[in-house]
Amino acid sequence: MILLDSDVIIDLFRDYSPAKMWFDSIENSETMALSGFVVMELIQGCQNKMQLEKLQRDLAFYETIWLEAYDCEKALDVFTQYYLSHKLLNYDIKAICENYKKKHNIYTEKLTKIKIKENATNTSS
Repeated sequence: MILLDSDVIIDLFRDYSPAKMWFDSIENSETMALSGFVVMELIQGCQNKMQLEKLQRDLAFYETIWLEAYDCEKALDVFTQYYLSHKLLNYDIKAICENYKKKHNIYTEKLTKIKIKENATNTSS
């Protein structure tokens, strides 16, 4: 499974070349997923019923995943660990939360790939 952040899915919906080339390079067997919060972000971008209906049709191809408190706590640890090295932004935390839950690769702005390590330590204490 590949978890997509809002920037990546928006680039795909807009037919942005680098995003499309990356998407085309992925094996067809990979399941694509979005955080429920990413889906809500996308809905906020709709300005009328027609756009909302189109978005709902487009989203039918993606699984939606929801956050749990434990996953958010672990995501904060991972965010702290990778913030400087991967130039993460605060909204990347949504994708990291979901990724920690599923232990899959995440793709955020600029298609940065982060492989979560199971032994991420708690740096927020």
